[in-house]
Amino acid sequence: MRPLRVAVIGGGIAGVAAAFHLAERADVTLLEAESTLAYHTTGRSAALLFESYGSPGIRPLTMASRDFFDNPPNGLADFPFLSQRGGMLVGGNHQKKALEDWEAEAHRTGTPVERLNPAAARRICPALREELLAWAVWEPDAADMDVASIHQAFVRGARRRGTQIRVSSPVDALEKTPAGWRVKVGQESLQVEVVVNAAGAWGDEIARLAGVTPLGLIPMRRTVFMAPGSDEYQEWPLVANVAMEWYFKPDGVQLLCSLSEENPSPPCDARPEPLDIALAIERINEATTLGIRSVRSSWTGLRTFAPDREMVIGFDPHSEGFFWLVGQGGTGIQTAPAAGELTASLVLDSQVSSRLVDHGLDSDVLSPGRFA
Repeated sequence: MRPLRVAVIGGGIAGVAAAFHLAERADVTLLEAESTLAYHTTGRSAALLFESYGSPGIRPLTMASRDFFDNPPNGLADFPFLSQRGGMLVGGNHQKKALEDWEAEAHRTGTPVERLNPAAARRICPALREELLAWAVWEPDAADMDVASIHQAFVRGARRRGTQIRVSSPVDALEKTPAGWRVKVGQESLQVEVVVNAAGAWGDEIARLAGVTPLGLIPMRRTVFMAPGSDEYQEWPLVANVAMEWYFKPDGVQLLCSLSEENPSPPCDARPEPLDIALAIERINEATTLGIRSVRSSWTGLRTFAPDREMVIGFDPHSEGFFWLVGQGGTGIQTAPAAGELTASLVLDSQVSSRLVDHGLDSDVLSPGRFA
């Protein structure tokens, strides 16, 4: 029997992970508009696996992805994907309810966290102003992710399974046919049974090309910058305000910092706004003794959310063969292995794999049918 033909649109982490899993039993072509893969959001990630971060529907995907990161398939990883970092959520007295809610939700989903008093939090990160803390929620197993290596592992694995990966190949049109979909790229046409829309911030644009009703995806700007650091910072964890008003973490002898802003934006090659950087410096300096005064580099990525802030993974209920894989909202790296596995199980088997079910995944929460 001829294998199912699938076109995956988007060469970020979601697209390459889906291609890797699909290519085990399908004929896959991955199409990327840019001249390089992972040019946009994937290449601009803060790169931390934080199990307690993300919506309730997304957290099972994060937990189900951990095994891939810890034990990657043979031949895909040259170096470990993860390195221990730890993550700490902090807040003042006016944010006690938010800290309690974060802690309770982490316990509910099985993520090991611990409540720390201000003195204990400051022992882990001495730069915190103890007098401004109510307490902290400490996630010791949060880990740095080698995003480039993870992305490349999926690319390598997909190619070994026969995936054709084409860069500089923007999709110009998607036409429904009796046999599935005709995907037009320049002067060429590709006939497939299934289209996987993993186009990130451009997800709704791809849907419009296909005559599919957009979901109302919302790309949000987030700027990250590097500030001068010190050797003594290297063992510190990621530290974030529980209301996501700022965060910082060591990156070598520098500090990676952000305002954690979510400013709506059209799909684009986003660039930093100086005001966002200045406000982040002000907030971090207020909460710590770091005294940041200069910036060495900065960049901005688009984190795309569905209207309810859950990921969208599944076939469109009104357009046969059109599959959504969008709305990662800043959790795309840490959920990629399981999101790719879920995509393949739904496309190839029309059901959720038992391994994902065992991790508590409810695919209905992620289904595009919830917007119908």
